[in-house]
Order: sequence, then structure tokens, then C-alpha cells
Amino acid sequence: MNAVDLTRTNELSRRLSAMSRERFYDVYHSFEWPERLDPDRFAMSPEITTLAGTEVLNSLTDEQIHALTVYETATLFSNTLNGERLLVSGLATQLYGRDATPEITDYLHHFLDEENKHMIMFGVFCDTYAGRVYPEKKLAFAEGPMAPGEALIRFYAMAMVVEAFGDYYNVRTMQDDRCDPLAREISRVHHQDEARHLAFDRAYLTELAAEHLPQWPEETLTAFRKWLAGFMRVNWVTFYNPAAYRDAGIENPYEVQQLALASESQKTLRRDISRGTVRFFLKIGLLDEEPEL
Repeated sequence: MNAVDLTRTNELSRRLSAMSRERFYDVYHSFEWPERLDPDRFAMSPEITTLAGTEVLNSLTDEQIHALTVYETATLFSNTLNGERLLVSGLATQLYGRDATPEITDYLHHFLDEENKHMIMFGVFCDTYAGRVYPEKKLAFAEGPMAPGEALIRFYAMAMVVEAFGDYYNVRTMQDDRCDPLAREISRVHHQDEARHLAFDRAYLTELAAEHLPQWPEETLTAFRKWLAGFMRVNWVTFYNPAAYRDAGIENPYEVQQLALASESQKTLRRDISRGTVRFFLKIGLLDEEPEL
């Protein structure tokens, strides 16, 4: 019998499974893929690109700004796809495992199915409009022995960071009528699924943290918090993609990356986008202070 009280997670899992069945879709027939995106519409709101608020953005032509939104969308989708590859692998190992109740296992089947669909639609977008999926960047994964429950908490904390990050951009894009219809529809579909995934992440992490964190030695908790803050920072850095700048016709892409990362406007944007996730981690004890992002 699982020692963790998963009453709320089990109840939520039943509801989420029912919603996933009700909203089931065929990813291969859900989108129309034009030969090219509308050159008069953005693929992402310019105000949330990595160059928003910088002198570089002000120096770009309209064509370069349009290209930047396309290649930054491809970066977002590539990073999410690469993160979901790891998520799918981890979810599969949890099916019918000792840490998963029948209710959780049932929902994990839907979780897996939806993440696979996301990889398909992101992969098609990137291959069609950016010419490739941008390669995976190595993120900060933990190694060595772990405290009870730590591996599972790390897994869902990583999942929540990646999913909440992408979901912010989904919502902004799907609500912006300046953006291309395909980019908006992909964002809408992804947001619809991610809203359920994030609800599950929050419920499961809350109960796992309540059970396990009080039992961890102080040095384990300190090391975990340092790792989580580092993971959140690195996840952000991967979005500032020199290859995307180069593909958009922007000169000196590595210098532009460093300028953008250091920009006060971008620091504010990173804090604003991450605020909800940080507050949740502070609330359940996974962080004890706001990380510098």
C-alpha cells in the first residue's frame, strides 16, 4: 500500500481521465498545414520574444521580426518536444508501478497519449516552417542516491517547469489575433491538454511534498532547492537560442544572446512568466526563496 495520502490526486485523476476521453482528438487530422505561414502574421507575440524590450528588436526590419517570431516559436516547440520526450519515457516507467494508484495509472495513459500528440504536432511545425527541430540542450539532471520520494518529486517538478513555461506562451499566442491561425490553433490545443497536466502536477507534487519533505535531511532539501533553481534558470537560457537568431537573419547571434539575457526588460519578463510556478514551489516547500532567473 502506498504510504502517501493521494486522496486528492486520485479524485482529480478520475476527473481528468474523463475530460481527456471527452476531448480526445486525432492529431493527424486536427490541423491544416499550409505550405508556408502567413507573412503578414506573427507566429508569436513580439512582446514575449527574447528580444522584446531590447535595442536589438528596435533595429530589426518587419521581415526580421516576423522571422524571429517563427524561429522562436520553433525554439519553444523544439524545447518542449525534447522535454516531452523525457517526460514520456518517465511516465511510461510509472505505469502500474508501486507509486501509482489505479486512478493515477489510468490518467497517466491519457497523459502519455497527449504528450505523444504534442511531439507530433511540434515536430511537423518545426520541420515544415523552420526546416528542423532544434537540437536538445543538456539540462541539469540529478545523479547519485536520492532520499525517499525525491526521484518522483524531481520528475514532476521538472515536468511542471517545462509545461508551465510553454503554457504561458500558448495562452498569449492563442489570444493574439495578430498571430498566424495555425500557430494559434496549435497553442490552443496544447493549452487545453496542458491545463489538465498542470493540475495533475500540482496535486501530485503537493501530496508528495507533504509526505516526504519533512523526512528529508536538511542537506538533502538544500541540495534539492539548489538543483531546482538551477534547472529553472537553464530552462530559460535554452530559449535564448543563437541558432534562431541566425536563422532570422540577425547578425552576431551569440552576442545578441548575452545582451538579451542581461536585459532588465527580459529579466522582468522571466520573473513575470515564472511567478506562478515559483509561488507554488515556495508554497509546498520545494523552494525557500525566489530564484534569480
